[in-house]
Amino acid sequence: MSKPQLSESHHPRPQWKSRMGFILAAIGSAVGLGNIWRFSYLCYKNGGGAFLIPYTIALLVVGIPLMILELGIGHKMRGAAPLSFAKIDRRWEWCGWWAVVCAMYGIMLYYSAVISWCLSYVFYSFNLSWGDDPNDFFFNKFLQLSSGPLQIGDIRTPIIIALALVWFLCWLIVYFGVQKGVERANKIFMPLLFALTLILVIWSVNLKGAFSGIVVYLKPNFSLLSEPQIWIDAFSQIFFTLSLAFGIMIAYASYLPRKVDIVKDAFIICVGNCMYSFIAGFAVFGTLGYMATTTNQPVADVVKESIGLAFVAYPQAISLMPAFAKIFGVLFFTSLVIAGLSSAISLVEAFSSAVLDKFNYPRNTVVTFVCVSGFVGSIIFTAKSGLYWVDIVDHFITHYGLVIIGILECVAIGWIFKAKKLREHMIAAGGTFLHGSLWDICVKYVTPIILIGLLVKDFWTEITTAYEGYPWLAILLIGRDWLVVALFAALLLSMRRWKKEVVETINSKNHH
Repeated sequence: MSKPQLSESHHPRPQWKSRMGFILAAIGSAVGLGNIWRFSYLCYKNGGGAFLIPYTIALLVVGIPLMILELGIGHKMRGAAPLSFAKIDRRWEWCGWWAVVCAMYGIMLYYSAVISWCLSYVFYSFNLSWGDDPNDFFFNKFLQLSSGPLQIGDIRTPIIIALALVWFLCWLIVYFGVQKGVERANKIFMPLLFALTLILVIWSVNLKGAFSGIVVYLKPNFSLLSEPQIWIDAFSQIFFTLSLAFGIMIAYASYLPRKVDIVKDAFIICVGNCMYSFIAGFAVFGTLGYMATTTNQPVADVVKESIGLAFVAYPQAISLMPAFAKIFGVLFFTSLVIAGLSSAISLVEAFSSAVLDKFNYPRNTVVTFVCVSGFVGSIIFTAKSGLYWVDIVDHFITHYGLVIIGILECVAIGWIFKAKKLREHMIAAGGTFLHGSLWDICVKYVTPIILIGLLVKDFWTEITTAYEGYPWLAILLIGRDWLVVALFAALLLSMRRWKKEVVETINSKNHH
């Protein structure tokens, strides 16, 4: 008996020109703005070097298993996330669309705005425009922050100009396709980013007082390991830093050749991303140690979380440098822009690839529409309320949307498609580390249970305390409804007919 199924042969796929090109693109997607400032802050906040213990465990039981899952299913099904899920079961196609819609019209919209802040600060670094009070400059002069998320305010001209440039660069790179666009850009971006980061690290650790900052960064406080929060932060950071549940790695893996060691590449991508975060931390805390020494205050008093660390504490430290402060500032914020762009193009490619699979439109048409609509959608984040909107949308998409998608991936692949079948495919393709059922157990039980635990904990916190003290109306309108609209869009897209279908037997290569 036969039934309609999606035919791989009717969806010819481009390929990476080289294995190194794929690895650099995948690491480029994983390495983003948060690798430079968020990891360092979490490490400091959660016991310094002690944080590396739960962080490593999280990498092993959530990060690597999910990375192998996404690369494996993309390679097996030869499609972006919606096509891959549709090949598993047509009723699961919406899950793939939800992933790429959340990534493109959620994360990418505010992420592009944050990159535009970094780009603006590259130019501000040439004359240290933030002056003696970087805090006042960032919040009151640059963002002109309104009194709350519902007080939207005017569009900030410097930010929207930088935003247009960010979207233009994304369009230009993704427009030229996998080999000539994404792969070529990452072959330039990633070595440049690594070189800039290495320069910043060497420079920072040689500053006066740098060692005091590095001690704070690495000194272990093992007593914190008994606190649930350190484990929650570690698992959350691993999940989000590796670009999991975005649909990106599924799309990227679909461009791989038939014979490839998927498992080995997954290890390289995961470990490479995490090592970059760890090494970048030396630049951050070496600089903060210098700042603490110069201002005669503890490092703890100059450490600011996330946005504050990058746009307030770091500029202040740069201003205190006796020489070459402007060069250091340009290098630091250029690093942030490159890290951001390498992730941004992967978000655009993941969604564009899904549309190309389903509707078979020309790539130039799809990419142009995606980037223009993305730019228009991201304008709201350039208003005076932009920082609040970035915070709320980021919280809901990453803490709820992506975690739910990660759980659904484990169910779809672990239980419906069967983890064992995917493992056998990866071994046949050239896998060398999966000759056992440990990965199957992680995907079917360990990883989803941990993600469900994170979800329940976050939800309980949400209903007992309003996130960051924001008004409930703003939280529901901006955060919850953004996810609901993305899910509704995913369901609508999954209901549309595929442009190219054939009838295959029920026991075809992909479904036996």
